Amino acid sequence: MNRILDLSERPAQVHLDTGALKLDWEDGTSARVPIQDLAAVVSSHPSGSFSHRSLAALSTMGIPVVLCDEKRLPCGMLIPLTGNFAQAERQVKQAEAPLPKKKRAWQSIVRAKIRAQVATLERLGRPEPGLAGLITQVRSGDPDNIEAQAARRYWIRIFGDESFRRVREAEDLNRHLNYGYAVLRAIVARAICAAGLHPTLGVHHHNRYDSLALVSDLMEPFRPVVDEIAARIGTRDGMRVSLTRAHKAELLSVLTGYFQADDERRTLFDWSTRMADSLVKVYAQEAEDIVIPDIVAPYQT
Repeated sequence: MNRILDLSERPAQVHLDTGALKLDWEDGTSARVPIQDLAAVVSSHPSGSFSHRSLAALSTMGIPVVLCDEKRLPCGMLIPLTGNFAQAERQVKQAEAPLPKKKRAWQSIVRAKIRAQVATLERLGRPEPGLAGLITQVRSGDPDNIEAQAARRYWIRIFGDESFRRVREAEDLNRHLNYGYAVLRAIVARAICAAGLHPTLGVHHHNRYDSLALVSDLMEPFRPVVDEIAARIGTRDGMRVSLTRAHKAELLSVLTGYFQADDERRTLFDWSTRMADSLVKVYAQEAEDIVIPDIVAPYQT
């Protein structure tokens, strides 16, 4: 249940075929992919299509579908409406959660994100003096916006190129970040739905145009995983390299692999599900704070 199906290299007509997705290509060939093996589907070829039954089956199994526009940039996501037997009860508590609980959860998320940024820079051999010192400065709700201060220090170091800017439309490593974040977003969205939470009701993000605010919140500590893959690709292949099929495979290989935290090795979906489940306990007043693992991904290519 950890496979990411990427439909970008050639147009496929996707149908449901006895518990599997049947992919039909223009040259007359086809393939079957068991739905139970999938964690997410990414569709970016403009000529691809899905049958209603295939999309319904994916939603029933709780598998998100990421859709990309003509520039191959993520523009939407299909996620299931139901994912947990106690969903209604949990979402009521989520909607009624007091602001102090949300602020404390966001404090923990920001601290975990900065810890991950520090660890990532150290693994890349590009440490940033002073970044770790910002962790204890993050207060409830992060009113001082320490997250942004850490980001400025982090982005200067991560690629070893101070001229790099995070611009979604840029024809460089930004493409790799876009793709990796889209897959990560799908994994975390699936975990949130499985926990019975509503992905729109965030703890911090509340942009009126962000229909997946909680996903934006809970994926923050895991973003450095994508950053590290992109940074290694940039070091090896150059900062201006295009997003190739091999690069996508490299991103997917790491994102669907195992991540170490303490004495356990779990998939990213497992870790994000555990985090979402802990937020459920916070909303139910069964726990004081959200649990966020400090994961370490063994980098393999």
